[in-house]
Amino acid sequence: MYFKNSLTLLLFIVLFTHQTEGQESILKALKSPVILKGNDSIAYRDPAILFHQNVFYLFYTLVKAEEGLIYSYTAISKSKDLIHWSPGEIITPKGQHFNFCSPGNVIRFNDEWVLSLQTYPRPGLGVNDPVTYGTSEARIYTMRSKDLKSWTEPELLKVKGLKVEQEDMGRMIDPYLVEDKDEKGKWWCFYKQNGVSMSYSYDLNNWTYCCHTSSGENVTVLTENNEYLLFHSPENGIHIKRSSNLKDWKDWGDLIVLGQDQWQWAKGRITAGTVVNLRRNPKYGKYLMFFHGSGPKTEEEGDFDKNASIGIAWSDDLINWEWPGK
Repeated sequence: MYFKNSLTLLLFIVLFTHQTEGQESILKALKSPVILKGNDSIAYRDPAILFHQNVFYLFYTLVKAEEGLIYSYTAISKSKDLIHWSPGEIITPKGQHFNFCSPGNVIRFNDEWVLSLQTYPRPGLGVNDPVTYGTSEARIYTMRSKDLKSWTEPELLKVKGLKVEQEDMGRMIDPYLVEDKDEKGKWWCFYKQNGVSMSYSYDLNNWTYCCHTSSGENVTVLTENNEYLLFHSPENGIHIKRSSNLKDWKDWGDLIVLGQDQWQWAKGRITAGTVVNLRRNPKYGKYLMFFHGSGPKTEEEGDFDKNASIGIAWSDDLINWEWPGK
């Protein structure tokens, strides 16, 4: 009996050590926290991540200057190792009156993939104009795909109810879809309006407005241990809130700013953190956070539609964070 228990313990130690070394080797192979690097004419912003069949699908806002004007798109890059990423593929139509961007997340619904995103209208915005934010016409949408390759045209999410006309919905951005932890088939849409607002639906078409709570932008929501964990971005950094019922929220942990004090590329702002839980995946074994940083100037000073880059960090507990080069 003693021999059998010792052998079992030894086998566990060997397997655990091998798994831990595998996780460390993959993440330690990353030489830089920057995944997609912006420049003086391109910005990579608002990451959303889907991990499916051992492939990372990174959706993001691509802002670029074309013929003297600034356009925003939703684009996608893929990777199997977090190091090598496919060239960005734009999946939304061109036009400053819409500027489909800021993907929230991708869910599986009725044998389709559903991507949440927004419009960010800035008609006539030129490369030499001061920083301009999206107009009051910004709204939230979804796109659908059977294969994560071909996507439908964006469809308006009428999260205030079908009877509320689009012009009466108010400015809303940064949608995120999550299934109710207590009622399968009930879906919540979180979106930036009056802090963060919440509406629910059973078919992603007929929506009922519920409530709102104080929050920054670019919300991500995870469900763990019978709680909702809400990641959001204030003026700088990333905060976490917790709730068991979507009504009563408590701030949790410190403001997350990662290595900002050492990163010129993110000196202006760190924001839009989105987190995927891969702690049970033997290759990674961590929470992975994707975010974007702007710099060296602040966004107000000009590094909004340029010099924005997408970065990566990871954690065991959502409190202590690591990144390449730390």
